[in-house]
Amino acid sequence: MQIESQREICYKCYRPKSSCICEHLINPIKTNTKFVILMHPKEFRKTKNGTGHMTNNSLENCELHVGIDFSNHKRVNELLNDKNYEAYVLYPDTNSIKLNTQKLPSEKKALIFIIDSTWPCSKKMLRLSKNLQNLKKVSFEHDKSSQFKIKTQPNQYCLSTIESTLCILEQLNNQNIEDISKSSLELFLKPFEEMVEYQVKCAIDENNIRFKVPYKKFVNL
Repeated sequence: MQIESQREICYKCYRPKSSCICEHLINPIKTNTKFVILMHPKEFRKTKNGTGHMTNNSLENCELHVGIDFSNHKRVNELLNDKNYEAYVLYPDTNSIKLNTQKLPSEKKALIFIIDSTWPCSKKMLRLSKNLQNLKKVSFEHDKSSQFKIKTQPNQYCLSTIESTLCILEQLNNQNIEDISKSSLELFLKPFEEMVEYQVKCAIDENNIRFKVPYKKFVNL
């Protein structure tokens, strides 16, 4: 029971309270664009290094839903049927709208779905969610490397959810769809960076303990 109390969870960032990062989530960014994070259940259970909740907490005009098949999801369908929005899904594709070079084609406010999952699970989620299959896809080109030092990405160009969201915000800013200050963009990854730094420190401490040879061992020889 004592161990359980030590792993008490913060229900804002969904991390153990001992490593809560909410103090770094100071001013969520206000956007004209509506963001919706569709999180796979496996990601929901990643309390130590998931960035979906972090992204949701860092954006004022954002919401998060957990599931695999969103075909009959009430809230998702409400948003898709809202005539005030033009809906897109962030997903790499040969025919996707490259935000670096192409503007969003609609005058309506953008509604961007972000799938928070591994690549194989993302494909499954998109395949099962019939209501998302016909949405225009958006993507971006970049030369960044993920700062997720504690996690191996499947490819060099792969970014975490929060890093990908920052890329979108930067491109929407360039298109004058958003008007986000430079300082806000620079601080957007602060919670993520703090989390990574904490995890790296824990890994170093764990290795030091694991390979430390007790003095008593030599005394008893």
